[in-house]
Amino acid sequence: MRFPGALFLLTIPALLISDMPRRNAALSAAPTSRTLSRGAAADAAGRVECSALASSLLGREVRFCALLPASYDAHPARRFPVLYWLHGLGQDEQALVDSGGWTLVTDLRQHGELGDFILLTPDAGQSFYLNSRDGRNRYEDFFIREFVPAMERRFRIEGGRATRGISGVSMGGFGALHFGLKYPQLFGSVSAHSAALMQEPPAALTSGARLGFLEDVFGWPIDRAYWERHSVFALARQMPKGGEWKIYFDCGNEDDYAFDEGNRALDRLLTARGIPHEFHLYPGRHGWGYFAKHMPASLEFHWRIFAAAPGEKK
Repeated sequence: MRFPGALFLLTIPALLISDMPRRNAALSAAPTSRTLSRGAAADAAGRVECSALASSLLGREVRFCALLPASYDAHPARRFPVLYWLHGLGQDEQALVDSGGWTLVTDLRQHGELGDFILLTPDAGQSFYLNSRDGRNRYEDFFIREFVPAMERRFRIEGGRATRGISGVSMGGFGALHFGLKYPQLFGSVSAHSAALMQEPPAALTSGARLGFLEDVFGWPIDRAYWERHSVFALARQMPKGGEWKIYFDCGNEDDYAFDEGNRALDRLLTARGIPHEFHLYPGRHGWGYFAKHMPASLEFHWRIFAAAPGEKK
C-alpha cells in the first residue's frame, strides 16, 4: 500500500497512530514519578521508572521512562551503558513498555542474548526530534543539551561514547539516525527500524492541504533549504570516511509509506562513500508487528558494542 503526494502525508497520522500502542488509563493518571510494578517477577526482570524533566529550552516538562535492569538495584555502585530509544509518530515515552519492549528485553536477557544496560525513552510529540523551523520548539537542542546530560546525572550511566547508543522506530528511526550521524562524538552506535526517510519533501508540503504535524517542524510552505540541512542524506554526505561508525538499520520491503525507498537510498549512499554499516530489507510493512520481529537484532547490535568497550564489567 503506497500513498503518493498529499494523500501519503494526510494518511500518515491516522495510520501510524492506529498502529501504535496507546497509554492506558492507569498510566495516563500516573504521578510525575513512579515505578511500574510487574508483580513478583519485577525484581528479577528489573523495573521501569517514569518521571518528567523540566526544560528551560522548551519551557515545559518532558516525560520520560527508564528501563532499569535488575542489577541496577542489586549493585548500587555499578555504572551501566545506556541506549536512548526514540518512539514513532503518535507514540509517547511509554511506547516501548506498552508495546511489549519490557518483555522483549527481559526474554533476551534470560536467554543470555543481551546483557545489562539502561534504556531511556523520552516523549517527543510530533517533533521529528528536530528544532522547528520557526524556533518555537527546540527539541533537538533540548535532547542534546538538557536531556542527555540530565539523564546521565540522574542514573548511574558510564557516560562514554562507546557505551552510549541511540535507536528508534519510524519517526524515532529518523531521529536516531539524525542524532547518531550528527553527533558521533556522543553516540558510539546507532540503529533504526523503518526510519522515516524521504530524499525529497513530498508535494503535499509545498501545496495542497495544510499539514500541521509537519508544517510545525518544516514550515509552510516548506523551507527546502531547512529540509535539506536536516536531512539524514545531507549528514551522510558529510560523514568523514574512516571513522569508527557503528550503524544498523532495516526496513520492510512493503513499507506503507514507501520508507523502504529512502532506506535503500541511504544504504546506497553509505556504500558509495565507504561508510561501514549494516542494512537489511526484510519482508514486511510498517508497524509494531514488523518492529517487534526485528528489534532483537538492533538490541543485540548495541549490546555487542557495549560489551566490547573497556571499563566496568558489563
